[in-house]
Amino acid sequence: MPIEHIRHTLAHLLAAAIREQYPHAKPTIGPAVDNGFYYDFDFSAGEIPGEQHLAKIEKAMRKILPSWKEFSHKVVSPAEARAFFADNDYKLELIDELEKKGETITLYTCGPSTGSGQAHFTDLCRGGHSEHPSQDIAPDSFHLDRVAGAYWRGDEKNKMLTRIYGLAFATKEELDAYIAQREEAKKRDHRKIAREQDLLVFSDLVGSGMPMYTPRGNVVRNAIINYSRELNAQLGFGEVHTPNINKAELFKLSGHYDAYKEDMLSVRSQYVSDEMFLKPMNCPQHTQIYASQMRSYRDLPIRYADFANLYRDERPGELSGLTRLRAFAQDDGHIFCREDQIEQEISAVLDAIQTALSTYKIGFWMRLSLRDPNNAAKYLGDPTRWETAQDIMRTLLQKKNIEFKEAIGEAAFYGPKIDIMAVDAIGRNWQISTVQLDFVQPSRFKLEYIGEDGTPKTPVMIHRALIGSPDRFLGVLIEHYAGAFPLWLSPMHVRILPVSEKHSEYAGLVLRSLGEAGIRAEIAEATESLGKRIRETKLQKAPYFLVLGDEEVSGNTATLEGRTSKIGAFPIAEIVHRIQDEIRARS
Repeated sequence: MPIEHIRHTLAHLLAAAIREQYPHAKPTIGPAVDNGFYYDFDFSAGEIPGEQHLAKIEKAMRKILPSWKEFSHKVVSPAEARAFFADNDYKLELIDELEKKGETITLYTCGPSTGSGQAHFTDLCRGGHSEHPSQDIAPDSFHLDRVAGAYWRGDEKNKMLTRIYGLAFATKEELDAYIAQREEAKKRDHRKIAREQDLLVFSDLVGSGMPMYTPRGNVVRNAIINYSRELNAQLGFGEVHTPNINKAELFKLSGHYDAYKEDMLSVRSQYVSDEMFLKPMNCPQHTQIYASQMRSYRDLPIRYADFANLYRDERPGELSGLTRLRAFAQDDGHIFCREDQIEQEISAVLDAIQTALSTYKIGFWMRLSLRDPNNAAKYLGDPTRWETAQDIMRTLLQKKNIEFKEAIGEAAFYGPKIDIMAVDAIGRNWQISTVQLDFVQPSRFKLEYIGEDGTPKTPVMIHRALIGSPDRFLGVLIEHYAGAFPLWLSPMHVRILPVSEKHSEYAGLVLRSLGEAGIRAEIAEATESLGKRIRETKLQKAPYFLVLGDEEVSGNTATLEGRTSKIGAFPIAEIVHRIQDEIRARS
């Protein structure tokens, strides 16, 4: 039994329990979601349940469940459907849409029709349920989670409804594991840790979704960017820089204007009438650098990398710390190559991505995102070329023995892509980067190179990122490491703790030695007890700290301690070499 069917069934069961306890409620829609289900209700005619009522509603669901032996469904006419839902404007709106599209209208029913009839529930639905809910659904495998507000159809111009969320898994053990994971995620919340470690700031005066990095936060962000720069250099990318504002004509040619305009931020000039946008991606600009001069087959591949800021008009409710932003950078890159170079280029990029994620010590798997043949209008280009591009990507992943899953309908509008899904320390999946094969944009921009036979040919374009957005990836890493960054990424490598004020002068000398060696360090002056400063240092999750007392001063040494253990006393020069080696190795 697919878990999605169980979750969808539980949405119906929730609606049945609500109808029993809140007869005035109007049910609207209730789908399955990744970790469970929800149902939106209009309670405006009476009492609105809050989170304090969820246990009671959940109990009612469990009471009803044994009587839900099986679903039945009936195909009805629009008139029959309207008669059944005559007092529910929301269902009537859905019925009108189904009729206009010429789609079949079905009513699904579960529960006994005898007795009070309260467990007997019928809903407007397309199907996809548990056939025998009382047998298929373990009573302890679901839990009502929270109550939230939600606009009807997700449109803020519509009425605000009450959404009740539920969690649902195949077993109680899976449900408990998910809840435990979520509790651990709260402890690791990057917004909380970033505040505690003074890494970044958001300001209402600046705007939602636009982070400002403190000196400490910028150290970490730059470390991520600089590592991507090293990998780019090894791959043969030349770094370019492109403007943040571009004319609409650029995006009309690329196809983004039609496919992506709602997510773009417009810009207005005082002096020219051009329609302009803050750029949401770099690929159209890179085509113009390529097009600036004639290219030969000998020049290819040509590789451009770009870290310029990008901007997307995300809905306020979708913004979430660093993991969903309006302003962010990407370790972006585009390759212009011949068809016979595709496999080699993508293979090298995938190797670099695997190297990067191994360095960051974060697991991953890959998703091959394909075109949906049943929604051809969503995609640009020739379907035959799409099939060729998809076969190239699939074969390459198989050759490299890379674990992947296929996802129909997740391709970009101009080509298939390999999405890299990072798996963090508590088992959550994050899409971080992508490799996309594009036969469409080079043709739309009329890009050419002179082939070996002397005739003009169209290059292939490969879009790629290594870790995606450094900003978003920083949020993922904070939670992955729970704020305990590896040495090379840490905003502070070493904290120096003089035992008392008489050791402050020596602490200054040690600080200078570390700084000259490129080691980020600071002194925690002896204004508090040593024990308190050690506890504070561990709370800040500094990778190392040095304790300096009488013995260390007399021997020109320091006692080196890590996050969890005392390492020992060593000469300062030896400590410097040890830390430098660890930083260089990114270990």
